[in-house]
Amino acid sequence: MPEITAPRPVLSKFRLSILMLAAVYPFVTTILYVLMPLTEGWPLWERTALLAPIMVFSIVYGIAPAIQQRFAWFILRQPRPAIA
Repeated sequence: MPEITAPRPVLSKFRLSILMLAAVYPFVTTILYVLMPLTEGWPLWERTALLAPIMVFSIVYGIAPAIQQRFAWFILRQPRPAIA
């Protein structure tokens, strides 16, 4: 007997990318404004070596999970949940 399951929500990579861009752009810009004066005179590769881990870990462990949790309904193309 075939098992009946609910249809899986369809992930919208475009919607996820728009939300990620909206969150990551100001974050990276802020990091650059903070790090540039502190690393004045450093070669570009050294600045990048400092900036990249900060960005990656912040995005992977902070920004992306927060976006996926808060906006799952939007990313998965589902109706917005009612606020009780």
